[in-house]
Amino acid sequence: MRAASERESTSSVWRTCVRIGRLVGALALALAGPAVAQESNRVTHPQAVPTPQAKASAPGTNGGALPPSSHTVIDDLGLLARATNSVKQTTESAKQVEDFPARLELARSSRLSRQFSVATAIYAGLLQSDAPESLRRTALIEMALTAQDENDLVRAQQIYAQGIALWPLDPGLPEIILRQGLVYRQMGLNNLAIAKFYTVMTSALTLRPDRFEYYQQLVLRAQNEIANAQYDLGSWTEAADSLGRLLKLDTPPENHSTLQCKLIRCLIAQGRHGDACAQAQDFLTRHADAKERPEVHFLCASSLKQIGRGADSLQQVLSLLKEQHGEGTRDPAALAYWQRRAGNEIANQFYQEGEHLKAMDIYLSLAALGSTPEWQLPVWYQLGLVYERMSQPAKAIEYYENIGRRETEMTNAAPSLKAVLEMARWRKEFIAWRVKSESANLEFRDTIGDSAIIKTSSVPAAPIQSKAPSQ
Repeated sequence: MRAASERESTSSVWRTCVRIGRLVGALALALAGPAVAQESNRVTHPQAVPTPQAKASAPGTNGGALPPSSHTVIDDLGLLARATNSVKQTTESAKQVEDFPARLELARSSRLSRQFSVATAIYAGLLQSDAPESLRRTALIEMALTAQDENDLVRAQQIYAQGIALWPLDPGLPEIILRQGLVYRQMGLNNLAIAKFYTVMTSALTLRPDRFEYYQQLVLRAQNEIANAQYDLGSWTEAADSLGRLLKLDTPPENHSTLQCKLIRCLIAQGRHGDACAQAQDFLTRHADAKERPEVHFLCASSLKQIGRGADSLQQVLSLLKEQHGEGTRDPAALAYWQRRAGNEIANQFYQEGEHLKAMDIYLSLAALGSTPEWQLPVWYQLGLVYERMSQPAKAIEYYENIGRRETEMTNAAPSLKAVLEMARWRKEFIAWRVKSESANLEFRDTIGDSAIIKTSSVPAAPIQSKAPSQ
């Protein structure tokens, strides 16, 4: 009886082992694929595992011998379970680590497609996960950029402030502070932006020296933004000092031409026309194809005119009028704008000051640049006024008549251009009336003589004789 009971207990333990083996095989098949599935088949097939009854009935075997103790079987199963759980946890952990970059890319694609709420939710999940710190810092910055894309600048500032609180000693701290300053500039709070940019410069000095080039670029960007913020505030003196320091660096910034053009404007705003001329001439020498070149020509000509160098100012304007749109960054529309503005403003100054020949040189060069009514007719009208001042009415009438001949081209013209046509017509009639009046006056003088003076004869009054009183 006792032996039979022991055999029945042993058989029950083996049946339990077979069930556990099948479960382990299924788990291994799910985790490790076909290779593990083949290995598990050898464990899970009933015919591959001899039962205790088979061992007992086999010839030459001791039917009463017991299999390994149930304690040993349970220990082996515990080791197998712990190993399986370890493999499962390692696999899941590796999968999660691999998912972090994929989630970041998904957030970026959502942001690019302007699905801002989806992107924000993914970034928030990454910040709360066990992702590497560098990846979480990237997620925070891009989350703030998403808020900027939504024009929620206050929330962007809050996100950047949270990043500064989370990573006060992180090597990327100056970059976050710089971005805060840029958001302040976008909000129009230039004074707060300048304070942040100065903080970037001081914080970069206390961080790791092995990233010197990275911090150098951040400091250069902060200096650039300080100068631009001061310029936007109209602090011309401070902006000129900051711009001057930037331009004197051994490795000047890439936007050198833009910064130098702003410096010229600052100097003109302070009334420092001599310094502005020097900077403008240096600019024109350095930057042959800069987009600001036409404007610098105009600023240089204006400053030269202010300091009494009229001939040099005229040459600057004529040089600008001769410029053509090249292969650089100059915009044809911008070049035409500055040519017209410089030609009109400087020529009008010469006209008002009585230097009619200089004004005429500019107007003639300006008229040759284009043939459209919008371009030529206002210039022809100015030339007519110049010839009037030079006492050449025939030439003036010629220009006014040329304007009138192009009336058919002004069917859909702007009101200002039609006003030029009306004024030219009126000036022509006025000159004709004045010439006719002067001619009549000359004929009258020729008739009576220039020295003819009508004299009235004076007859002396007869003396009054007093009569004596009658006697």
